[in-house]
Amino acid sequence: MKKALILGVTGQDGSYCAELLLKKKYKVYGMVRKSSTSNTKNIDHLINNSSIANKSFFIKHGDLLDYSSLDTIINDVNPDEVYNFADQDHVKWSYEIPIYSHNVTTSSVITLLEIIRKKNNKIKYFQPISSNIFGNSKNKKFNENSPLNPQSIYGLAKASTYMLCKMYARIYGLKIYGAIFFNHESPRRSDEYVSQKIIKHACEIYLKKRRHLYLGDTSAKIDWGYAKDYVFYSWKIMQQKKPEFFVIATGKTTSVKDFVKKVFKKLDLNMEAHLRTNKKLLRPSKTSDLTGDITKAKKVFNYRVDNNIDSLIDIMLKAELEKRNE
Repeated sequence: MKKALILGVTGQDGSYCAELLLKKKYKVYGMVRKSSTSNTKNIDHLINNSSIANKSFFIKHGDLLDYSSLDTIINDVNPDEVYNFADQDHVKWSYEIPIYSHNVTTSSVITLLEIIRKKNNKIKYFQPISSNIFGNSKNKKFNENSPLNPQSIYGLAKASTYMLCKMYARIYGLKIYGAIFFNHESPRRSDEYVSQKIIKHACEIYLKKRRHLYLGDTSAKIDWGYAKDYVFYSWKIMQQKKPEFFVIATGKTTSVKDFVKKVFKKLDLNMEAHLRTNKKLLRPSKTSDLTGDITKAKKVFNYRVDNNIDSLIDIMLKAELEKRNE
């Protein structure tokens, strides 16, 4: 039975990864950090399942910025695979807490790779990277070799992480796998993210609990995919013989305004009557319209887009409306 350690198990990607690996008959260890409020809602159904809790699914307490806890967990678990879905992944927050954002996204990865290098360099390590590393560019599509030009602290941190992973693989021969994820959403997103904010506020308008949806730049075009699909391909990447990075995306973009339009249409709402612009929500800098080039993933392991923008919206709307009817 393979053992996997998931960092960031309470988040969107980490929780989907835990479910997937349990179905694949792994022993799954998830690291949970201390929080002033409960942060386990995405995995409570696993924690409270007596058939797997402390049998095939285990919680380990630690923090990415605490070397001692990371070292202890990796030594105790001795995993076959490590999936690092933990970071400060909100672009707006990265402007507000830049040092913390960079440390938790990049410095912690150096710590992890050093621990793995010294303990067992046969451990497979998965590192997700964000399309924000490409930032502002004239390119129409972005692949694994596109130039990096981050436009936020978060993008800068992820670009640094991308380069240090390549360096550790090259110099120390570590088995570092990864994906350059373009935007991927799900019902497990918080409403700090524009996709879930649109879904939640549209449902509240539909239920007559809100009148307006306020957004910043609605002209931005985004390559949106379904997080659960992307996590499956994270595992798929880890099963390849050769450690590499792959762009995981849909290869198609939808503007924020068109996303809103699709959501409102599905709810039979008049978008123009409810959508409002708030300049306070605009970011300090703007990135290019980022579209993923998925040629390499298609060629190497037959990557396919299982959910397009419409099915993604359907999944998110259904979950949100069901939650409100409970």
